[in-house]
Amino acid sequence: MYTYITTGTYFFLKKIEEKHPDEDMLLMQNVETALIWHETNGPTLFQSPRKYEVIHSSGQLEKNGFVACNHIPVREEGRPVFEYQFAERMKKVESFPGFIAFRLLRPLSNDTYVVMTMWEDEKAYNDWKQSPSFAESYSKAIHSAENNNVFSGQSYVSVFVLDDEKSDDNE
Repeated sequence: MYTYITTGTYFFLKKIEEKHPDEDMLLMQNVETALIWHETNGPTLFQSPRKYEVIHSSGQLEKNGFVACNHIPVREEGRPVFEYQFAERMKKVESFPGFIAFRLLRPLSNDTYVVMTMWEDEKAYNDWKQSPSFAESYSKAIHSAENNNVFSGQSYVSVFVLDDEKSDDNE
């Protein structure tokens, strides 16, 4: 399975989503940007997307919720260690209240992995971040990765909301 991500204005991306109703796409937005997340075994529909291989997943993606994407640059030689540690670490999140889905994406054209978690809402995500389970697993993963010189740069998190407009009664 592959994930292709493209960015643009919300209204432009909404037209793409509407043009391809049979594709597994999520339209996400935050205050800075909007993006479409397209999961498929086939080719991409986008002209120049960011391309990833889904190497670990759990849960079903939904049209409503809150998404956190951790973008983590990883050295080529550190990929096996990183992939194993994050797959193991994410087993703890799967049973956390409010959890919906998880994807670990291996980059196909750069060094930056995406670790995506989907939540019922922002509160569920923040509750996870404040949990002892998160603190323990995060500390172990970072300590081990730093000792193995896995990272090639600084990581960052981007957050998005999803809102299925079909729930609006204004039309």
